[in-house]
Parts: sequence; structure tokens; C-alpha cells
Amino acid sequence: MESKKEENRKKTSSFWVWAIASVIFRLILIYFPKNLNLSSRPEVSTPLTSLRRLAEGYWLKQSSMSPYAGSMYHGSPLLLSLLGPLTVKRMEGQPNHLLCSLLFVLADVVSAVLIRATGRKLQTAYSRSLKLLQLDSLSKSSENLSSGDVAALVYLWNPFTIVACVGLSTSPIENLAIILSLYGACTRLPSLAAFGWVVATHLSLYPAILIIPLIFLLGYGPDAPPRKLFVQRRNGKDGDNPSSGSSCLQEELFNQSKPPLTFSWKPVVQFLFWASVWSVYVLALCSLSVKQKGGLREMFKSTFGFILTVEDLSPNMGVLWYFFAEVFDFFRNFFSIVFHMNILFMIFPLAIRLNHRPCFLAFVYITISSLLKSYPSVGDSALYLGLLGLFVFELADMQFSFFLFCGYIGVSLLSPVMHNLWIWRGTGNANFYYATAMAFACFQIVLVVESASAMLNHDRKLRKLSVAKP
Repeated sequence: MESKKEENRKKTSSFWVWAIASVIFRLILIYFPKNLNLSSRPEVSTPLTSLRRLAEGYWLKQSSMSPYAGSMYHGSPLLLSLLGPLTVKRMEGQPNHLLCSLLFVLADVVSAVLIRATGRKLQTAYSRSLKLLQLDSLSKSSENLSSGDVAALVYLWNPFTIVACVGLSTSPIENLAIILSLYGACTRLPSLAAFGWVVATHLSLYPAILIIPLIFLLGYGPDAPPRKLFVQRRNGKDGDNPSSGSSCLQEELFNQSKPPLTFSWKPVVQFLFWASVWSVYVLALCSLSVKQKGGLREMFKSTFGFILTVEDLSPNMGVLWYFFAEVFDFFRNFFSIVFHMNILFMIFPLAIRLNHRPCFLAFVYITISSLLKSYPSVGDSALYLGLLGLFVFELADMQFSFFLFCGYIGVSLLSPVMHNLWIWRGTGNANFYYATAMAFACFQIVLVVESASAMLNHDRKLRKLSVAKP
């Protein structure tokens, strides 16, 4: 017992050493001259996440005009009230927007801590489920590696996360809201989960689809093997000899552990109630913020409408900007509906197949929305790559891992090169840059397909081992 405590203490201290080192590394990059011009990169800042656009919107608001006048700002008025004052404060001898940068660093650290806590909760629940299925060997091997620590450090040290933080993008705030909702659902805190979900949806719309995995998390609990295995194990126990002492002991342990066989409606109803409360509260604050400047109608048109109609065709890491630049205006609305309906078409089949793994389902939803959203950035990829670390044990046999790793590195290096050839040197064209965006989309598709296949194969492996157990 003492040796185990000492080992856990060493792991905790090691985690915080690496976390502090990541903060120091961010601060060094922030103080680097001109922030490496990352804030002007289309891979980092989009029309929705650019701090420069937010500063412009705040200036318009301070000039008694609507922050949505013109075509610069398309974010939340609440985010404008939070970050706007920080954009105008200057400290002599300090980098521009230093306070905003420090806030983004803090958001990254809090997100990593929440990911770590979520990972520990998932690992504890999963180890308990494996013990109920009498798969002690798998349970011990899963406990040797802390998935929460791995996921948190992957998120902190991911180059995409660092670039989004240093490049003055508001993506760290959006990622924090999404992670907060997942943490609240994993810990059965409906009010916290609802708050994170409402804020994340308000900031970027696409997290609205996360309501399904959040409901599964609150109703069934954290990720677990298929519920059919627990039913079979319980039925097998009922057929055992009741006079057997070991059988009675196992049955008592099984009942006390409360495997996820039934859906609990109470936390789900509480979540829906708090989601309604937080939604009304956010809308009331937004109404007060834009009351004299167009009201909620203009806000929805300039935020959600801007997202759905893909009005800004400036280059980014997505696949929509080039397509809508080439398509005839007559077909624009049709294809806008088609692209966004693609996300909705995948929601319910995945929910049916992966309802016993709600956190992994959330990871798949986030990856798909990052692939098909109107204005993606590296901050979106940083989020799902960090969440991928939560399933390091289940996805140990995932294929093409090295191929995906090299592909992400290659796209990250080629994208700025192709953009430079097209925009600055004039020796290339838009097809050069769009090719890297298409390649990045293909790698994301491969990641979703292979990770889902590996997870389902892991479930099949558990089924075979459970059936083989006497």
C-alpha cells in the first residue's frame, strides 16, 4: 500500500513538473518578438476566433455602434465584454494583448486539469467494470498507465494547443467550455455540465450535438464495456450454485458496484432544467449587451447565421471555403444545407452503436464537427487530440497510428508553406493551399474510422474474454 501511494505521489509530481514546464514554454513564446506573427495565420485565427476582430468589435461598441457593424466581428457579445477591456490595456515594455495571452494560458491549464480529473474518473469506473466481469488481468494493466495524465499532457504539449494559445485565438475559451461540460457529466454534476454545454453552444454552435453524449454520461455513467456483458454475467451468476460461498460473495460485490444496466432519468431531467435556466440567463445577458445595437435578432444573424451560411470565404483549414468560392450562388443554400446535414446524419447511428461509451462518442462528435465546420482552426484539432489520450488503453491496437502521426506533422509543415507560395510569393495558387486542407480532412476521417474500429474491436475482445470466463 505504501509503495502504491509513493508511486502515485511520484506520478502526480511528474505531471505538475511537465505542466509547469508547458506554462513556461508558452510564456517564452508570448514574449517572443511579435508573437511569431501567429495571430495572422489562417490556421490559427478564423473569423470567429480572431482576437483582432474581437478588438475591432469592442472598439465599435465603445463608439456607440453595433459590434456587428461591417463584417469584422461575429462572436458572442459576452466574450466581447469579457475580453474586450483586456485588448485595450497596454503595459509599457510588455507584449501587446499580454493580459489576453495570460488568460488563454490559464484556460489551457484549467482545461488540462479538468481533462486529467475526467480521465481519472473514467479509469476508475472502467477498472471497476472490468473487475465485475472478472477480467482482473486487463484491469491491472489499465491501472498501470494513467490515461488522465496522458491526455492532459498531450493537450498541454500539443503544438496545436500551444499555437492557438500564443496566436491570440479565442479557441482556448471554447475548448474550456466543452471540457467543463464533459467533466460535469462524468462527475454527475448536471448544473456544471449544463453550464459548460450552454456556453460552448453559445460560442460556436457546433457543440450543441454534444447533448447526446452528455445525456448518456448522466444517465448511464462513464464509459464501460457493453451492457450486454453485465447482463450475461448476472444471468450466469443466477445459474450458479447458491450454496457456493464464492458465488454469493461475487453476487454481493456485483450488486453493490451497480453496473450501468439501467438508465437514470433524474440527473438527465436536472441537466435539461439547468440547461434551460442557463440558456435564459445567457440570452438575457446578451439582450442587455446588444439592446441598443440591433437586439438578439442581429446577434443571431451575425453569429449563428454567419456560421451556417459560410459568408466569409477567407482561406482556412476547412474544406468549405474553396467549394463555396467556386459554386454558383443559385446552389449556395442547397450545398450549405447538405454540408451541415452531414453532421446531423452521423449523430444517431453513432449514438446507437456507442451509447455505452459516451465520452468516446463525444470525442467522435467533436472530430466530425471539426472536419465539417465552417471555420475550423488548429484549436479544434487540439481539443479532440487531447481527448483521444483518454482512451490510450482501449485504442492501443489502433491501426495506422504512425501514418496519422506523420500525416498531421506533414500537413502542419506544408500548410504555411503552400499559403506563402500562394499569397506572398505568387508562385502558386489556391489549389496548393486547398490540397493541404483536403489532406488534413482525409487524415481526420481516417482517425475517426480507425479509432471507432479499434474501440469496437476492444469491445469484441472483452466479450470473448468474458464468455471464456467460467
